[in-house]
Amino acid sequence: MLRPTAVQVIPEDNSVISVTFDNGETKRFDVKPYIQGSWFGMLGNADYFCKVRTDGYTVVWPDGQDICPDELYELSV
Repeated sequence: MLRPTAVQVIPEDNSVISVTFDNGETKRFDVKPYIQGSWFGMLGNADYFCKVRTDGYTVVWPDGQDICPDELYELSV
C-alpha cells in the first residue's frame, strides 16, 4: 500500500503543523524535535515556520527543509 501524500498544510502555534493527506485524513505533526542546528533551526522563527507548503508529496519550507514523508504520516496524530 502506498503511503498517503500531503495535499494541504496549515501552520499552527507552538511549531505544530496540521496536514491533510490525499486519503482524506487530517493529522497534526509536532516539528519541535526537528528544530536543531543552523538549517532546521530556521524553523524556530515563527515567520519562516509559517511559510510551510506542500510539494504534492510532503511538507517543505522555502530553503529546502522538509520532513520525511514516512515520518510525517506515521508520527502525526
